[in-house]
Amino acid sequence: MVEKIRLGEQWYILATSSSPDERRRVLKENDTFAMFDRFGDIQPIGVSEEGIYRGDTCFLSQQELLIEGVRPLFLNSTVRDDNGLLTVELMNPDLHPEGKNSVPKGTLHVFRAKLLWNDVCQEHIRVANFGLDPVEITLSIEFGASYADIFEVRGFRRNRRGDTLAPKSTDRELLLGYRGLDGTVRKTRINFDPPPQKLSSSRADYKLHLLPKEETHLYFSIGCEVGNEMTPAPVDYFSAFTKNNEAMAERLTNHCRISTSNDRFNQWLDRSTADLVMLTTVMKDGTYPYAGLPWYSTTFGRDGILTAYEYLWLDPGMARGVLTFLASTQAAEFDPARDAEPGKILHEARNGELAELNEIPFGRYYGSVDATPLFVGLAGAYYERTGDLEFIRGIWDNILRALHWIDNYGDRDGDGFVEYARYTEAGLAQQGWKDSQDSVFHRDGRFAEAPIALCEVQGYVYDARLQAARLAGLLGDDALKQDQERAAQALKKHFNDAFWCEEINMYALALDGKKQQCAVPSSNAGHALWSGIATPERAARVAAQLVSEKFFCGWGVRTIPTGEARYNPMAYHNGSVWPHDNAIIASGMARYGLTGNAMQVFAGLWDTIQYMDQYRMPELFCGFSKRPDEGPTLYPVACSPQAWAAASVFYLLQACLGLSFDSAKSEIRFRHPKLPPFLESATIDRLAVGDAVVDLQLQRYTNNVGINIMRRSGNVEVVSVA
Repeated sequence: MVEKIRLGEQWYILATSSSPDERRRVLKENDTFAMFDRFGDIQPIGVSEEGIYRGDTCFLSQQELLIEGVRPLFLNSTVRDDNGLLTVELMNPDLHPEGKNSVPKGTLHVFRAKLLWNDVCQEHIRVANFGLDPVEITLSIEFGASYADIFEVRGFRRNRRGDTLAPKSTDRELLLGYRGLDGTVRKTRINFDPPPQKLSSSRADYKLHLLPKEETHLYFSIGCEVGNEMTPAPVDYFSAFTKNNEAMAERLTNHCRISTSNDRFNQWLDRSTADLVMLTTVMKDGTYPYAGLPWYSTTFGRDGILTAYEYLWLDPGMARGVLTFLASTQAAEFDPARDAEPGKILHEARNGELAELNEIPFGRYYGSVDATPLFVGLAGAYYERTGDLEFIRGIWDNILRALHWIDNYGDRDGDGFVEYARYTEAGLAQQGWKDSQDSVFHRDGRFAEAPIALCEVQGYVYDARLQAARLAGLLGDDALKQDQERAAQALKKHFNDAFWCEEINMYALALDGKKQQCAVPSSNAGHALWSGIATPERAARVAAQLVSEKFFCGWGVRTIPTGEARYNPMAYHNGSVWPHDNAIIASGMARYGLTGNAMQVFAGLWDTIQYMDQYRMPELFCGFSKRPDEGPTLYPVACSPQAWAAASVFYLLQACLGLSFDSAKSEIRFRHPKLPPFLESATIDRLAVGDAVVDLQLQRYTNNVGINIMRRSGNVEVVSVA
């Protein structure tokens, strides 16, 4: 019998109706982000995720521009390539067509520009009269502030909420507020320049009189205040615009840059770079890539680690920031309410009202089985990329505590595998990267019983042990080095004995609490190639499966193939396609010399991106098979942008180039490099190894890739193994 999930028993993003506009426009600056529809509005309908948020709270849940009480007609909207500015163009519909004050459609052009700076959303509206007659109209902006926690927006139901404060206003300012049950006052301060002719608690009206070819300009600033904070003294729009441009330019120019012979591919690269810059938030000890918007605008352990892995070859500073933050938040004690155990790495941190009140367990939550071994693995990969042993020395105690967690808490029953089982019913039932409640099951559809040992997690542990062994040797701990090497080799044999399933010609998805295989083919098995725990013969068999028709839908590798009991191309983890998952799989294929398979995965995502708005790769999309002259099917509540999806293009490129680094020898290595058919050539500028920097030009030939050094500064060698 197949169990059914009751939605109230899981942390589930409800979608009770469609989003009012799938072409959403997103801005983010540190802990503040804004999501608008393509008109530049915030409409409180549909999924209702649009809004201006600070942290986990929605400070503005409605903002609609109206002309004579009706919505303008849409012309165009775009977010600038660096994600620093949203621009929108609108025009008036036919107004009062039977009256003496009629205004034919297209007489008025409305231009809107929005940006975020210093926790304030700045907006400029320009209205121009292109008609031959004077025009008198009322332009209105309607406002509303729900102060909903992001989990409420996702569908969480509360028994009671705090108190809405009485609005306060002057001739040019509106102050909205809310006192939460946590005692914190959250306020939205809206300033108007010039003052509107009429201002209420929910609406500002401007009476505009425009002569032919005349234009007028309106400015708004919307600030988000928490506690005793006050929005900084109003900065005029153009000052904020200048400062925002300078900050964006500085962050983008500090990055290694890739450009290719394919303009569309360059748009994918540029948008992905800009998304990663936008999502990366300045923390006390460095920077951290927030997971995604709107649902995951915060620090996630697994997401941050995997994003840093994908982007490591371009910017190792991201990995350093991720490792620093996760080391500082590593669990120090056992806390079952947060699924925390000593040495465990953070899963998720939240700072909204619900987290403060412990109505949700995610204020600082540790229900992730894979973040801890991935933390150790990333530390080793960071050293390999940079040679920065002093940094490793600084987090060495955290690495040792993570290894202690693997041995003493991760392996629940002493069978040599790392498993999970939640301590709190409020926590996540599934604690791998596929963390929806229905993601781990047997072939007949029965859910697996905890404790559950996931296929990919054993590979992460294997890699963590090898990386720890190498670092221990460098730091002079030969005993630990030998111990971890032995443990890694024992795990590899044990894994291949216990997880390989001839029935499905793959590694099993998981072992349940009774050590029975969940004999389900899954993309998880591709991660066994990424970590290197698979044997070469089995790696080839897994790769062949993953690019077969059942798995590969034409756009990418599905999470599980067609024909399985819980296969559903519209399910979050049971038939959808995840770009980061595909990038990791492609990297694993290339590791075993299966670059042709990796190129097929790369080509699928290349076809996908050409249908995506703004060349932005979403968190996931549906796994329906590719049909002629049709694009991929979008997933309705996917985050976009999402950090590890944005970084996937860089990891795919690295996989096909066989690109790696040997910091000890100051070498950049290309192993059997390939470029896909849609790239004739590529340039990589400002690629750094230690203090050395090179610019490279890559040229695709029939059977190989030519690599030319265009500029070299410092001691670095480029090695190619054809």
